[in-house]
Amino acid sequence: MVVAEDPLTIEIDGRRRPAWADTTLLGEMREGDEVVVNVAALDLNLGSGGFDVVHVNLTRGLAGGGLGGDEHVMKLNYTSLQHPVEPVEGTEPGRPIPVLVLPLHGHLAPAAWAAAQAAPGLKIGYVQTGGGALPGSLSRDVAELRERKLLCGHITAGPSYGGEYESLSTVGALDAARHLGWDAVLAGPGPGIIGSATRLGHGGMAALDTAHAALSLNMPTLLSPRLSGVDPRERHRGISHHTLTVLDLLLAPVDIAVPEGEEEILASLELAGAGRHKLQVRAADLSGYAATGLPSQTMGRNLEEDPLFFAAALAAGAALRQEV
Repeated sequence: MVVAEDPLTIEIDGRRRPAWADTTLLGEMREGDEVVVNVAALDLNLGSGGFDVVHVNLTRGLAGGGLGGDEHVMKLNYTSLQHPVEPVEGTEPGRPIPVLVLPLHGHLAPAAWAAAQAAPGLKIGYVQTGGGALPGSLSRDVAELRERKLLCGHITAGPSYGGEYESLSTVGALDAARHLGWDAVLAGPGPGIIGSATRLGHGGMAALDTAHAALSLNMPTLLSPRLSGVDPRERHRGISHHTLTVLDLLLAPVDIAVPEGEEEILASLELAGAGRHKLQVRAADLSGYAATGLPSQTMGRNLEEDPLFFAAALAAGAALRQEV
């Protein structure tokens, strides 16, 4: 049962638990409503899933969702939450625009801010891919970046949904971005990247698919590496194995942004890329970003605790201007 609306709180067996509901599909939640929830993430104590997810409102039914037009293409097809969308994919080729491939959602805000500082007035949009959360409305970062006009639009691609525009594939989303008048694209997973501590079984592999999609359209392709100086997991310390795996599997060269002053990281990326990829060293304005009040937390660590994580995204955002 819903016991509070803001923040959404439900009660199960006498215990109050935080929850989230996709009101676009399910409609609004009101105190006293009986709901069916998925409790897996909270019960597993997942760091990025500290809440229950409402599946359906038994009191109101599926009161949200549905565009009410002539749409007939489905997203989340053949699930209980399938719904019609109007695909944004176009039919005519457009001009190539640069794509910055993000390793995870925490890079979005610093990369968008840095790109805006390097090139005021540049129209930069976000393509949300698979690999993390699928609902576009879940991201508070996207909402804030749109409000501050640091993003000009939001496409949810492939299995993700609920953005301002819907595309059926990542390559379709990148192609559509140029028809929408964007100058550049930030592309990466929604919040809550998935992982299994294996080489290939994680949401970071979405970066490989996204880079290949951009390259197939002859778009300048830049990669933001996942870096950390203090991650407690050795596989993510320094250069994350997510990034190293993508660099190893890429079928064509890309540009890789590297924060200025990180000589050890630079040498490691040169070795990992085996000379195939071009490294772009850029300054990362950590103090400037910290003063903005934009999101500066990643997996429980703030910017002061893990500056290297944010420096990677800031350097990548600064490098994006060079590709336009």
